[in-house]
Amino acid sequence: MSTIPDTPIDPRALSVLQQVFGYEQFRGQQGAAVSQLIAGGDALVLMPTGGGKSLCYQVPALVREGTGIVVSPLIALMQDQVDALTELGVRAAYLNSSQTLDEARAVERAYVTGQLDLLYVAPERLLTERCLALLDRGRIALFAIDEAHCVSQWGHDFRPEYMGLSLLHERWPHVPRIALTATATAATRQEIVERLDLYEAAQFVASFDRPNIRYRIVEKDDVRRQLLAFIKNEHAGEAGIVYCLSRSRVEETAAYLAAQGINALPYHAGLPAPVRAANQSRFLREDGLVMCATIAFGMGIDKPDVRFVAHIDLPKSVEGYYQETGRAGRDGLPSQAWLAYGLQDVVQLRRMIDESDGDDVHKRRMGAQLDAMLGLCETVECRRTRLLAYFGQQIGPCGNCDTCLTPPEAWDGTVPAQKVLSAVYRLWKERGQRFGAGHIIDVLRGKKTPRVDQHQHETLSVFGVGADLSEREWRSVLRQLIAQGLLAVDHDGFGTLALTEASRAVLKGEHTLMLRRESPKAAARASRSEGRAKPAAIALDPADEAVFLALRAWRASVAKDHGVPAYVIFHDATLREIARARPGSLDDLAHVNGVGDRKLQAYGEAILEQVEAH
Repeated sequence: MSTIPDTPIDPRALSVLQQVFGYEQFRGQQGAAVSQLIAGGDALVLMPTGGGKSLCYQVPALVREGTGIVVSPLIALMQDQVDALTELGVRAAYLNSSQTLDEARAVERAYVTGQLDLLYVAPERLLTERCLALLDRGRIALFAIDEAHCVSQWGHDFRPEYMGLSLLHERWPHVPRIALTATATAATRQEIVERLDLYEAAQFVASFDRPNIRYRIVEKDDVRRQLLAFIKNEHAGEAGIVYCLSRSRVEETAAYLAAQGINALPYHAGLPAPVRAANQSRFLREDGLVMCATIAFGMGIDKPDVRFVAHIDLPKSVEGYYQETGRAGRDGLPSQAWLAYGLQDVVQLRRMIDESDGDDVHKRRMGAQLDAMLGLCETVECRRTRLLAYFGQQIGPCGNCDTCLTPPEAWDGTVPAQKVLSAVYRLWKERGQRFGAGHIIDVLRGKKTPRVDQHQHETLSVFGVGADLSEREWRSVLRQLIAQGLLAVDHDGFGTLALTEASRAVLKGEHTLMLRRESPKAAARASRSEGRAKPAAIALDPADEAVFLALRAWRASVAKDHGVPAYVIFHDATLREIARARPGSLDDLAHVNGVGDRKLQAYGEAILEQVEAH
């Protein structure tokens, strides 16, 4: 790993930051990364979603001679990225399959003649001989490889086309490169370095923490009802994303929410391309829309005012979960990451791993990633502490997650665990049978069912020994035993349960097993989904709120005229600052974060009129 050079911030970079982007100073390690690129060095940048990664290559591209080439994996989002830069007066364009031949040729001419500051290209197009030959005809300022975790087979979003990007260094050895991602463990980071030949690159690793996001994980209990209560009681009228594991679940959830009065749309790879594009465009441009989606949706989403990200199925890895939750609250305002998961999620994902086409190494890797995700769900410690530790960052309790706000109870579950393991053992040893969780719970609780009668399981010594716990409590016990590797999901495709090597120590009483149980207060809160109180730090007094709402209405009108999302004109955070500051002149307005020279010239007088009128 290369050390971060102690390079002073290039004054040209600071000038671009202030005049073009409207920010007074760089944040954190942005300035050092920018200076590294301007000086011609390579960089690997790890910053959380919303942490300002794009400035790390946009500013150097405007300072260095030539055009910055940005490798971006999502064609659908290039237009919005280019629109946002164009609003700032930056000469930006993209090349992708959505363009006509004439449109593409116009962009190519602009590049060759030096009329572009930034050019966005998808990796599969970039690596064609025609595109490589085109790049040879112009002057390249730098290469920016966005979403660099896609190169890593350890990561959660591996894309084979990223594997060929080492060619950039081979073909243009003197052009600086910057690889950027929001999520990477040490293993993923090392693979990025190896795959992209970034051994000499300086690494800029910012804090992964997003303190404005509140993490909450609840046990499933009619998850659609839980989701509806969460949205209606805590995020009514606000933008959000609901992630589902399957396409059918996406469509069912979107239809259910829409029927309940929530403005919700579906998004998954199986929808016709025009429908996907239209739904994504509506999400970016409309206020308060909820997108129900598979993980195919979201990478590169720049919408700053997503107030919540909800998962109604268990994510496959902590990296994927963190990347997806990071799409909430990019504007720094309070937001929530809400996850509901249950025993069936664990069984289903274990079975998917076992039935996958990968080799044993791949299956072990997937299993380890799932184990880490389950550990996050079942922890009695601070969620954020556990989450950031996965990425190698140590912090104390955050005070802004469910386990900090309503701590769960840790209880001695050794005896209940022994009862479960004994039931699984006796069903197999005495009857040669294996069953799923539901039937095992029926046997433990002494419940007479047709299946119990059919197999005469009421004659077993374990029948009825668990009548002291409810079905929900037993499901929690079983879920945690699977999570801890004390029970295994069998390979038969039916989700039946079997003992593991680790089961023996618990059965023999050689191991005390502490389990997690929600406190009564937490359970009550989850069932009624209490409304949140917005922190006073972001509240506006009534007079300022009126100015803010007037500015939002004005912004919506401008955005509609320009055919771009409202946040491309100004972020809410900028409008809030204007409402508080009440600038009386263009000079005053120029000192507000997010108001650069181009926007001051284009919108300054109109903003001052809105402030004065209200």
